[in-house]
Amino acid sequence: MKKPFSQVRAMLAITRASLKAIFRSPSAVVFSFVFPLVFILVFGFLGGGSRISVRVAFDPGCDTTSKFYYAVKSWQGITVINKSLEETREDLEKGRITAIIDIQKNTGAASPANLVTLKTSEAVSQQNLQVLRSLLESVIKTLDRQENLEQPTVASINSEVIKIPGRIYRTIDFILPGQLGFSLLSAGVFGVAFIFFNLRQTLVLKRFFATPINRTYIVFGEGIARVLFGMITAIVILLIGHFAFDFTLVHGILTFIELLILSLIGLIVFMGFGFVVSGLAKNESVIPPFANLITLPQFLLGGTFFTTDAFPSWLKTIADILPLKHLNDAMRNVAFEGAHLSDCLKQIGIMGLWGIAIYALAIKVFRWE
Repeated sequence: MKKPFSQVRAMLAITRASLKAIFRSPSAVVFSFVFPLVFILVFGFLGGGSRISVRVAFDPGCDTTSKFYYAVKSWQGITVINKSLEETREDLEKGRITAIIDIQKNTGAASPANLVTLKTSEAVSQQNLQVLRSLLESVIKTLDRQENLEQPTVASINSEVIKIPGRIYRTIDFILPGQLGFSLLSAGVFGVAFIFFNLRQTLVLKRFFATPINRTYIVFGEGIARVLFGMITAIVILLIGHFAFDFTLVHGILTFIELLILSLIGLIVFMGFGFVVSGLAKNESVIPPFANLITLPQFLLGGTFFTTDAFPSWLKTIADILPLKHLNDAMRNVAFEGAHLSDCLKQIGIMGLWGIAIYALAIKVFRWE
């Protein structure tokens, strides 16, 4: 007896064939896997320490009337963070700030006028701490020059630094989530855009129409192949980062699974951009420019290589809109800071809104012929 036609089996056959074609495509493997992996390897070998970032907070009990206090607040190169005591301590433990500065009046002697103590953590690199000390010494020298030289120095920095426990934030902990996010973005946009345009251009889609398979299952079959390829890439990148370069997975396998879930969400959203590009493209030569208009701004502004904290406020506002920025932030929060998916609802929600908007547009512009 002849078996009835199965839409699911036909879809899975398309998935298998498409997945084989992806792995046989040099460009797909290079841009989705090799390219980000090379950057991870480079930064993994070079980056044992943290990025230079001089962000500080003042101890709640410090002397806020001193000239030194006001000079530090306005000194170029030092960013002062104003948060609650609990949030400040958490930032220090995780290396988000270099130190907490405590300024006290020197009541025991005429010189110096203030005594300065630094509290830091094991998560802060010595390079960052040394840069901070140099900047504070520059503040003192500048204030001393402004005063009568016969007067005592305005402040003296205690040579002993108070250090609390903390996790070391390595370069790889910042770079790997950014490169993984960019890999997913490239796979979603370029991969989907080219495959559906080529299927339409080579009349493969028209041949599918001669079979009993439903159009929706054709899209699902190709889409599942892209998702599987993207998730395999994510797994390999995370495993290499963790075992070769000690990329932080705070909660072990649970963090690994949550990173894969975030990768899946991001990839599905980015594939929507690919559907839009394939629908708008009139010929194959316009796909790269269209795709680059989507990927390049996110690559530069999405926190892939460097933090967006140093951006001007207007540029930071633009960066905060981009879906890649929120994917990168969520993955870093989960991997290093120990957050769970429930703590990343804001980032997931914004990516979800992007997904709804972009797939609504994709449905309007997508063409079968």
